[in-house]
Amino acid sequence: MAGDDLDGTLAAMGPRLRAAREQHGATLAGISCATGISPSTLSRIETGRRKPTLEVVLQLAKEYGVSLDELAGHAPAPAVGPRSTAPHSFGDDKAVLPLTRYVGGLHAHKHVLPAVEDPPVRPRQASHEGYEWLCVLYGRLWLALANQDLVLTAGDVAEFDTRTPHGVANAGPGGPVEYLILFGPQGERLRARTPPTAGRGGPGSPQPS
Repeated sequence: MAGDDLDGTLAAMGPRLRAAREQHGATLAGISCATGISPSTLSRIETGRRKPTLEVVLQLAKEYGVSLDELAGHAPAPAVGPRSTAPHSFGDDKAVLPLTRYVGGLHAHKHVLPAVEDPPVRPRQASHEGYEWLCVLYGRLWLALANQDLVLTAGDVAEFDTRTPHGVANAGPGGPVEYLILFGPQGERLRARTPPTAGRGGPGSPQPS
C-alpha cells in the first residue's frame, strides 16, 4: 500500500473504531484503562480529528477482536452486524451498520438495540466533540441527555451537541429498537432546505398585481 493510501486508510478508521468499541460494549474510559491510551486521544481518533498510528490501530484491533481488514473497510466487520434489518437477525447484542464511507463530514449509522425482558436502568452516558441527529425508526428509545430523560418512539427526532453527556437504551419490554444517527465529528449540522410554497414567490409562481 502506498504511503498516501495508508494515510488515507488510517484517517478513515475513526468511525469504524467507534462502532467496534460500541459493539464491544466499552466506554472510552474502559478502553483507556485497558490500553493506556488517554480517553481524549481515543475521542479525537474516533471523531476524525486525529489520525491513529499503526501501533494504536493494532492495539485497538486486538482489544476489540476485529481484523485490520475490517477496520480498513476491506472485509465485512462483525461490529456492524448482519445487513438484514429483521429484528431476530441481530442476536443478543447491539448492531451498528455504517451507512457512509467515512471520508469526512457527516457520518451515518443505523443502530439496533435488542429486545429486553427486564426493566431498563438509566443509560450510561458519554460525551465527546461533535453534533448528533437521531431518528427512531421502530420501538421505544430511552435518551438520557445530561439531566433530562426522553422516551422517543417511531418518527421522533432529537438533535444535540455531543459534548453534552448522553446515552441511549431500549426503553422497556416490547421488542427491539431501530434508529438512525447522523453524526458530525466537527460539529457539522443538517441544513433544512425546502422548495418555496406555491404563491409565496417561488420560481414560476404568480406575482402579486
